[in-house]
Amino acid sequence: MSIPNPTAPNRRSAAKAALKRLVLGAMLAAISVVIGMFCKSFLNFGGGLWRVTFENLPIILAGIFLGPLTGGMVGVVSDLTSYLLSPQVYPPNLVVTFGAFAVGVTAGLMARFVVRERGTKQIVLSAAVAHIIGSMIIKPIGLFQFYGWAVLVRIPLYLVIAPLEILLLCLLWRQKSFRKLFEKM
Repeated sequence: MSIPNPTAPNRRSAAKAALKRLVLGAMLAAISVVIGMFCKSFLNFGGGLWRVTFENLPIILAGIFLGPLTGGMVGVVSDLTSYLLSPQVYPPNLVVTFGAFAVGVTAGLMARFVVRERGTKQIVLSAAVAHIIGSMIIKPIGLFQFYGWAVLVRIPLYLVIAPLEILLLCLLWRQKSFRKLFEKM
């Protein structure tokens, strides 16, 4: 007769939680790629310089609700997958990829350490700081090699995109089914 291991159920539940986090992160990365491809097809003005996309929305979601590391990885996976699916001839811009990583990590760090209570305030502050650091500082540095100083027009563009994404995130948060999906994370 063997002695039951009291930690066995805990290991199973931890493995189940990790698998749920992995699957949800992968789904958010895929959603980011699809949103990016759709927006780049229909909301692309000026050869990519005036590109309106909402691909950071799932990355910010991952950062806030799944943690900074998962948010960062969702950003990297979505950016590199978007690159692989695009007809570009130049190598991936790793500074832009780092910007996508920074969006997820910053949103996660803000949610984990600055505004810990789930809700609208957490979403607004986490997403705003993530956009400022990732989309308005790091990504333009990476895009400078292609567009030169014209890349600065993307900063005011994100002054419009970021509030729209924040509004969408807040509207999603108001939905009970959405909250239920992320409450236990």
